Amino acid sequence: MTMQSSGTVGVKRVFIGAGCNRIVNNVSWGASGFVSFGAHNAVAIFCPKSANILTTLPGHKAVVNCTHWLPSSKFLFKAKQLEQHYLLSGDADGAIILWELSLIDGKWREVLQVPKLHKKGVTCISGIMLSQTEALFASTSSDGTICLWELVFPPTRNGDCKLSLLDSFSIGSKSMVTLSMTELPGTGGQIVLATGGLDNKIHLYCGGRTGKLVHACELKGHTDWIRSLDFSLPVSINGDANNIFLVSSSQDKCIRIWKMALRSSITTGKGIYKKEEISLLSYIEGPVLVAGSSSFQISLESLLIGHEDWVYSVQWQPPLVDSVERDAYYQPQSILSASMDKTMMIWQPEKNSGVWMNVVTVGELSHCALGFYGGHWSPSGYSILAHGYGGSFHLWKNVVNDNWLPQKVPSGHFASVTDVAWAKSGDYIMAVSHDQTARIYAPWKVEASLKKGEFWHEIARPQVHGHDINCMAVVHGKGNHRFVSGADEKVARVFEAPLSFLKTLNNASLQKNCSSDDVLTDVQILGANMSALGLSQKPIYVHAVHEAPERGVADGLDTLETIPDAVPTVFSEPPIEDQLAWNTLWPETHKLYGHGNELFSLCCDHRGELVASSCKAQSPTVAEVWLWQVGSWKSVGRLQSHSLTVTQMEFSHDDNFLLTVSRDRQFSVFTITRTGTDEISYSLLARQEGHKRIIWSCSWNPHSHEFATGSRDKMVKIWAIEKESSVRPLLTLPQFSSSVTALSWIGLQDRRNNGLLAIGMENGQIEMWRLSYNRADDGSILAPGLAATLAVRVHPFICHASTVNRLAWRKNDEDHMSMQLASCGADNCIRVFDVTVE
Repeated sequence: MTMQSSGTVGVKRVFIGAGCNRIVNNVSWGASGFVSFGAHNAVAIFCPKSANILTTLPGHKAVVNCTHWLPSSKFLFKAKQLEQHYLLSGDADGAIILWELSLIDGKWREVLQVPKLHKKGVTCISGIMLSQTEALFASTSSDGTICLWELVFPPTRNGDCKLSLLDSFSIGSKSMVTLSMTELPGTGGQIVLATGGLDNKIHLYCGGRTGKLVHACELKGHTDWIRSLDFSLPVSINGDANNIFLVSSSQDKCIRIWKMALRSSITTGKGIYKKEEISLLSYIEGPVLVAGSSSFQISLESLLIGHEDWVYSVQWQPPLVDSVERDAYYQPQSILSASMDKTMMIWQPEKNSGVWMNVVTVGELSHCALGFYGGHWSPSGYSILAHGYGGSFHLWKNVVNDNWLPQKVPSGHFASVTDVAWAKSGDYIMAVSHDQTARIYAPWKVEASLKKGEFWHEIARPQVHGHDINCMAVVHGKGNHRFVSGADEKVARVFEAPLSFLKTLNNASLQKNCSSDDVLTDVQILGANMSALGLSQKPIYVHAVHEAPERGVADGLDTLETIPDAVPTVFSEPPIEDQLAWNTLWPETHKLYGHGNELFSLCCDHRGELVASSCKAQSPTVAEVWLWQVGSWKSVGRLQSHSLTVTQMEFSHDDNFLLTVSRDRQFSVFTITRTGTDEISYSLLARQEGHKRIIWSCSWNPHSHEFATGSRDKMVKIWAIEKESSVRPLLTLPQFSSSVTALSWIGLQDRRNNGLLAIGMENGQIEMWRLSYNRADDGSILAPGLAATLAVRVHPFICHASTVNRLAWRKNDEDHMSMQLASCGADNCIRVFDVTVE
């Protein structure tokens, strides 16, 4: 998907990594085969076949609570000929947006925003397809209201959808958190809507397609909040397809199946009601649902007990093709449930007795998993998907005869991604987040004989911490892969790649013989173990694996007091969530003590000799920038200049200068001089108020002594160091539409006289500006020798939906016409773009 540009620069999406919002009704699997979910305030779409996120849809101003496909996987049989599929998404502000996907070319568009009737967050959206061009959907909110809408789809692409409100009503002070609706069989179009929530009851409403909904009855039995409801399609019993089932789940750990059987007509031809006998049996069976001229006897079909924690979702298996009549479909007697006990179960009635049994159980047994928030069937019924507490997806496929095997899925952070950097080799990117993890993503190359190409995946999770991680820096220079991370604590931590990761990286890049064999030989650490408090990660040595002591029975129990040993593994294919969370940790080698507050920014010089760190500060003393010597990790300098938090730092290309920018609206340039092998000297070259608001970002020209600064005042300014003694302004770019929060500068073509500046903003947009300059013989830029032109404004559908926190170009000395840019943002996403310059 190539973006339109000014003719000189093209941008193409390569990879999107994102985690799922930790909300129950967040995920939907559509008849299109695609899965939708909320990633902060963006709606993300992923393809289970390729295990890649295809796009994100920007438009919501608040966190996305729920998504729902029209048609969903349940209505695949009604969607065979559809060229356009639709998606509904609701957020925490009560807004609902309708999106259209064209299956022909994969293009998305925002169709309309549903009139905002909900005053608080949307908690659930549920819809049904009445025909190929008509649908009904209902939404519920924590403000206690339910809205029922009718949608008429256009016959052609890009047409207008007709949306009309059928009903809106309040259900009282105890809000509803789940919905399900269906057409009642044999009633001529009567609709039944089931809602459940905080009052432990299931409420049923009935009505025609055009009329108001009437409260019909209540179903009691659950003893805690109702979390999920789902109607089956009509089920044939004794040749009569006039029965439907409703399945419900609750925080009481139980699942209930309710049968709704059509009774004889209760009206005569003259419209006079027959008086039916009221027997004891009707009280035992349950209430009668009156819908128009028909009535349904409701009874409790089965009570399913098997989960050990809250059951957050239940779902009927989508209809299957009838083996006899190929055009006919039937409702399988199969239910999928997902629970906070870390398992999903498939329930089916036993053939002889008809008793509902648990026939399949899948789950995550890792110590890190904290349960599932929802479970979903694929349209075919051969795959099941769960999303968990940690923003992760878990997919199982029925390979043969109920042998369900885990499959690859996309992964990513489930909180704001605060920093991103390329490896010194450029083989992977590393990102850190407020979800307290550091993750590594890399292109996993596939053998050409099997399938040509490469797909990005998360290949390691080097740090799983107990504090939100704010910053990181990859250590450059020779030797093993290392990085430093800073979190909401006063200590910076240094990590080094274990042997298992180095070999996995070789497999990902198809390097049979690693070019750095000396590194592989020197590394004696195989992996790392998590400590009980989740702060330090202890090394596992190669020789120790063969000398592991035998553990008693009690030692092997996975309890809250004990933490199981990690099993460092060399992966020959991308690892799944259970493996990532536990077996890909890097050992912590050093702690850097000195700062008085939480770490905020880190950077490393290009030689791999110095690391600079800063922390949150409200006084000049605390706002010091500390310099650390790589290797010995001793403090070798404390640079004083700013009075508030230093927000970003960067070394110049020759490591002679360190640029810092701060909340105090000033930037500082320090001269760094290396006087000996272990000694450095430093001095403040210049300090200047560069902007009228906080300066969030800075970036050096990678081949000279010019730099850019970006601020909350929506301005980007270019500066130059003059004769290594002062700083002068060169150029101010036109004011942007939003605060500038991220900058990254890369050289082009002849390298010294051409550059591309990537600019990220608070609204999630990314722009690239072409910088060209004329130089004098001494290398200084001639005035007015600097020119800046907008090269490309990246399409919103591949940009971030919230603040861009960091941009990073991959160093590419071979081809300056084709480059890669990594970005991360507050929308929980990390992105990689291919950038081509013509």
